[in-house]
Amino acid sequence: MKSLRLLFGHSSPAKTSSSSSKFKSSKLSVSNGVDSPQESSSRDPLKTHFASLIKASGTALQLRQIHAQILRRHLSSSANLTALLISASSSLKSIPYALSVFNYSHHKSVFLFNALIRGLTENSHFQSAVSHFLLMLRHRVRPDKLTYPFVIKSVAGVGVRCLGLLLHGRIFKSGFEFDSFVRVSLVEMYVKLEEMGFALQVFDESPERNKSESILLWNVLINGCCKVGNLGKAVELFEAMPERNIGSWNSLINGLLRNGDLNKAMQLFDEMKEKDVVSWTTIVSGLSLNGDHQKALSMFFKMLEVGLRPNDLTFVSALSACAKIGALEAGVRIHRYTMENGFRLNKAIATALVDMYSKCGDIQSASKVFEETKEKDIRTWSVMIWGCAIHGFYAQVIQYFKKMIFSGIKPDGVIFLALLTACSHTGLVDLGLNFFDSMRLDYSIEPTMKHYTLVVDLLGRASRLDEAMKFVERMPITPDFVTWGALFCACRTHKNIKMAELVSRKLLQLEPKHPGSYVFLSNVYAAVGRWEDVERVRMVMQSQAVGKDPGWSCIEVDGQVHSFVAGDCAHKHAREIYLKLEEIVAGAREQGYVPETGWVLHNIEEEEKEDALGSHSEKLALAFALMHTSSGTTIRIVKNLRVCGDCHSLMKYASKMSQREIVLRDIKRFHHFKDGVCSCGDYW
Repeated sequence: MKSLRLLFGHSSPAKTSSSSSKFKSSKLSVSNGVDSPQESSSRDPLKTHFASLIKASGTALQLRQIHAQILRRHLSSSANLTALLISASSSLKSIPYALSVFNYSHHKSVFLFNALIRGLTENSHFQSAVSHFLLMLRHRVRPDKLTYPFVIKSVAGVGVRCLGLLLHGRIFKSGFEFDSFVRVSLVEMYVKLEEMGFALQVFDESPERNKSESILLWNVLINGCCKVGNLGKAVELFEAMPERNIGSWNSLINGLLRNGDLNKAMQLFDEMKEKDVVSWTTIVSGLSLNGDHQKALSMFFKMLEVGLRPNDLTFVSALSACAKIGALEAGVRIHRYTMENGFRLNKAIATALVDMYSKCGDIQSASKVFEETKEKDIRTWSVMIWGCAIHGFYAQVIQYFKKMIFSGIKPDGVIFLALLTACSHTGLVDLGLNFFDSMRLDYSIEPTMKHYTLVVDLLGRASRLDEAMKFVERMPITPDFVTWGALFCACRTHKNIKMAELVSRKLLQLEPKHPGSYVFLSNVYAAVGRWEDVERVRMVMQSQAVGKDPGWSCIEVDGQVHSFVAGDCAHKHAREIYLKLEEIVAGAREQGYVPETGWVLHNIEEEEKEDALGSHSEKLALAFALMHTSSGTTIRIVKNLRVCGDCHSLMKYASKMSQREIVLRDIKRFHHFKDGVCSCGDYW
């Protein structure tokens, strides 16, 4: 409470230098309470020399060596040099050293406090920055207008609303409320605290001088309105601005994209007379986040056409879009661009490339990029290990895991998700259970719901349904819809109707409107021919207005991504595609293929079931690919749902007949079909 009273009350006068002294990262000006720094330095060339050395230091070791010489020459009482040491330490991320320099300084002036508070804030040590601000008040050192913007940012970082209000009150009493930087910082603080009422109030009460001089004030508020979904107010502010800069446009476009208004965002983007790299990155990232990955890639390549150089985030966003829809050709073009234009293979770009190649089905290229990457963090390793896991390459998963451990990087929860996934896809149940125990016992990582769900999947796939049920019942956290769903899928695969009905009741209790609850149960009944029960479930779905998400598949041909839905007749080549599919099925029949009509979930005649199977989206994508790609080209298909057994069977025959490798990515994993065999070994 004493600290809060310090915040809210008046500060006692203190002997400080003129408030006109500037404190900036580019040039520090400090005072020792006697001479101004410029006067002191001009009379002492040695201090000027050490000041230059501090600014030029590039490592913490160099800085400590310079500091040692300052101590030897009895210059440690210089506030100018002390503040420079604190600032340089903070810039080098050496916060403990900055704190020690501050603590051993005898005269703690406003300049020293400003240097430390700024350094702490810029290194996200928000709690410590606030604590030192309170210490500043206890020392009766009066804050100036250069103190408050960083304290305000730290209070926002701490996220305590009442502390923000108290600080605002103190600023008001201190007379700095109408300083332009303080004003912007207050609005930004309230935006981060999601107190838009206060943010708008501060803005509305701002003098016209503040509003006309500070575009940033408007931009921060527009960003805040977008953050809380108040797009109407954001547009209103944007249109009322006396002047706009690129940041104004970027803020509103980013907000519109975050709230799903793609049309308005694209309209504003097209209206922009001047676009920078942030503008293009915002549109590429926003389109991808909203699921329009093809448009995102189109905008990325358009950016290159206009001659603008992307930044790391642009590359990451574009490569992420490639990964989502399996656009390998586009991903290769982006990779080639980075190499030809001198971009360093840093952690961000390398990780995005490994992820893209893995999810586009080219695990060999993913491994090559990974091996070429010199800087690897836990994210880089996890993407590589996860890529091998979803491809079902268990041996490579273990190999990379061991290499990571030997490199000194400690695994995290994501790594163990990949390990469990690899074990689940290859039927290595006991090893998977050992990994699950190891994460707690050896690495003190507490399992999340995803880890528990993967163990259920691991046991269920191996037909150890009773163990899976007991595992769910003994979980220390309440199982969610996905966990019960994993058990339900296992019940369907192994046709355990009694357990499936029990689990379905759990699913319906958790999410009565979720289509999966009904679809799962309908599928189980259909698998054993209980058609009356299938129709009963479907009637309930209709009465509850529950719909099933349609299946879709996409494939990239000559740099263009083509999408298909189940029963698709809208494609301009639909007639030719279905004729080609008939040809594929006829050829497969001659090789021994028999349509697995058990995957059709209606009680209809066998001939009609075969027709229904023939319209699955992955089969349409396959037929299109065989028509429009040259002999020997690998076919890569991405599907949003789990591939059905009949499509899986046909893909094997198609790979043998066409002498092609077919790589199919469904919602669970990759299937590599070659010479009539699938990499999953039919264990999926």
